[in-house]
Amino acid sequence: MATKSLAKPAKFNEKAGKFFRGVVSELKKVHWPNRKELITYTSVVLASVFIVSLLIWIVDSIFSAILTRII
Repeated sequence: MATKSLAKPAKFNEKAGKFFRGVVSELKKVHWPNRKELITYTSVVLASVFIVSLLIWIVDSIFSAILTRII
């Protein structure tokens, strides 16, 4: 029984080491944006969020007005 309990941490350490080596390997493959790309992508996301929130606000206002007239 004692050998089984000693074998489990070694397998865990092996698997954890393999996992983190894989994580580092994958992060090296990632295309990290430069400053100009980052600013462009961030601007697009913020503009999209603003437009969608504006549309939701307009639709919500219309539904609220309709429900107010019904009730």
